[in-house]
Amino acid sequence: MTHICYKENNLCCEDVLLADLAEEYGTPLYVYSKNQFLENFHTLETALGEGDHRVCYALKANANPAILKLLAEHNAGADVVSGGELFLALKAGFSPDRIAFAGVGKREDEIEYALKNNVAFLNVESIPELQLVSRVALRLNTTARVALRINPDIDAQSHPYITTGLSENKFGIAAPKAMEAFTYAASLPSVEVRGIHVHIGSQITSAEPFVLTAQFVVTFVEQLRASGIAINHIDFGGGMGVRYFNAIHHEGLPKEDPAHDKIPEPADVIAAVAPLLRSTHCSLWLEPGRSILANAGVLLTRVAYIKDSGQKKFVIVDAGMTDLLRPSLYNAHHQIAPVAIETYEHELVDVVGPICETGDFFARNRTMNRVKSGDVLAVLTAGAYGFVNTSHYNGRPRPAEVLVNGERVRVIRQRETFEDLL
Repeated sequence: MTHICYKENNLCCEDVLLADLAEEYGTPLYVYSKNQFLENFHTLETALGEGDHRVCYALKANANPAILKLLAEHNAGADVVSGGELFLALKAGFSPDRIAFAGVGKREDEIEYALKNNVAFLNVESIPELQLVSRVALRLNTTARVALRINPDIDAQSHPYITTGLSENKFGIAAPKAMEAFTYAASLPSVEVRGIHVHIGSQITSAEPFVLTAQFVVTFVEQLRASGIAINHIDFGGGMGVRYFNAIHHEGLPKEDPAHDKIPEPADVIAAVAPLLRSTHCSLWLEPGRSILANAGVLLTRVAYIKDSGQKKFVIVDAGMTDLLRPSLYNAHHQIAPVAIETYEHELVDVVGPICETGDFFARNRTMNRVKSGDVLAVLTAGAYGFVNTSHYNGRPRPAEVLVNGERVRVIRQRETFEDLL
């Protein structure tokens, strides 16, 4: 994270003080660094090197139209998992021949929408879906280009809610049935089998599962070609982990568990698998989302109250699980730091929101800088899976989003009002 950092004792997004943004636009507030997410995207592009490839941004991570438009302008592809995401991608300017449509439960109207817009690939996840794709393509008098998603039964070593490559998960076609599925797909009318798709999970913090998956893919491509099925496309998915602990540093901040500092950089993961996958001479597509947007965003929230129960001290803030769900959903860690460091004193607290749920928290038993009512905190590495998971629960309007580019600030989503709850 190079564009969100402390300058002396003040936390900045590029050349703008986060404290100033909180004052001008209110809290809760999502703030994104344009230069950080574009830098992340181009780092992945560079890591893939020569050869036919696409970095297809996964809209599920953050689907703000302004961010999508910028990525499309920089020649990114798009990974979409619904008709709504496809609509957003097309409106943002992503070229259809750079869009892959994945998802385990595509509806017939969504398949028709994708085929009418001539997307590059439908990533198909089951035999019944293959049959539906064939029927829709026949009705439209077109040919559906497909890649079959295979579940290689490889442990992503991630949270069970975001692990997708085990045999017990709902995603993809089980590896033992993969050859049969490809053979069947090749026999269907109006279906052209182009490739293989894998995606084993999200927030994967070791290169090993990716290497094992790449080895599986290379072997399986050889088997397909030996059986007469021509494969020229590999969609390797995404899921590369990012740093949530010690995301930023300052001598006044408490140090977090250093064990998490060993997470490999996404570019290093690509460097470990790309030579293997390149040996197939297939085009290579990736679907990163988190590794492009996560560290480019923060959620600003203001301290409402300090409450001491006698057993525990609570820092009650004006953001809640309706604004950032990950801690409540996954018990996920986000580093939380004051936008202005006024003291080097630390204390053990719970950081909680105003929602009527005990699960409404951002941190439990966390050592943090001592703060007071009115202070503004930054929940870091919140650019991915943040706003996309917001809700109106408890009748709460959604927060605003702003984009920072150097000294310039642009509102890219207005703060909702009570009228938007209707």
